[in-house]
Amino acid sequence: MKILVYGSLNIDLVFSVDHIVQPGETISSRALVKSAGGKGANQAAALGKAGMEVYMAGKIGEDGRFILDLLESYGVNTSKVRVYGGASGQALIQVDRGGQNSIVLYGGGNAEIQAEEIPLVLETFGPGDGILLQNEIPHIAEIIRQAKERGMKVYFNPSPFDEKILALPPEALEAVDLFFVNEIEGALLADLGDKAPPDRIMEALCAKFPGAEIILTVGKEGAYYGLGPERERGLSPPVEAVDTTGAGDTFTGYYIAARAEQPVKEALALACRAASMAVARKGAMEAIPFKAQLL
Repeated sequence: MKILVYGSLNIDLVFSVDHIVQPGETISSRALVKSAGGKGANQAAALGKAGMEVYMAGKIGEDGRFILDLLESYGVNTSKVRVYGGASGQALIQVDRGGQNSIVLYGGGNAEIQAEEIPLVLETFGPGDGILLQNEIPHIAEIIRQAKERGMKVYFNPSPFDEKILALPPEALEAVDLFFVNEIEGALLADLGDKAPPDRIMEALCAKFPGAEIILTVGKEGAYYGLGPERERGLSPPVEAVDTTGAGDTFTGYYIAARAEQPVKEALALACRAASMAVARKGAMEAIPFKAQLL
């Protein structure tokens, strides 16, 4: 089984601050770190570090070539990433003393992906393969349509959740095989506002998408799984959070890789352990553990 991650590649600029800046406020940063990121690239890195055969597709500028080198070092095939003449995507990230983060995104190459490029990216994939998507690139509905035509399994992490998700045609969402959502994304996707108890979110999503598996992550409390009437729960081991950037991406990659070999319950447990280890380290992609570190 091959997994294609069609998504964002960003240059992350991480500012260490005492607290997340408030409107009208100017604060100083204790440190600045430039690193590789983007939800797509982070999830591809997690899949590669978990031992999955994974391909990354997307678009970056010359300033982002170091990201490709880093992904390759994690076992990710980057032959489907196009280097173009503009700037790479950028993420300005504030991380406070408690490890919480706030992120501002600039699309760069991620926003320059063209619909006519999709068939060339997908041409080497087919039945038995999977595609993992987020909401940081355009043409999500068309990518889903073409991937399903090829018999691929569609994994979708609708993050960041914005008007583009709400504008997706119903047939695109109905074609998704597995959703990865946090509590806010799950509540919004389930038409429950931006807040609801996890059990209510899960019930609403399973009713709305009866043919799809649902993974609902709840931070340090772990994650929930649902498919029709089936329910499972994964718990996260307690750790001191240093940086939560990329925790959900770590969980997503590890869960997909684990499910290729293990039942749901065991896959949830491994993904929760991997995400917990990631939040105990600084950084996003670099903080994701290798599988051997979890065994």
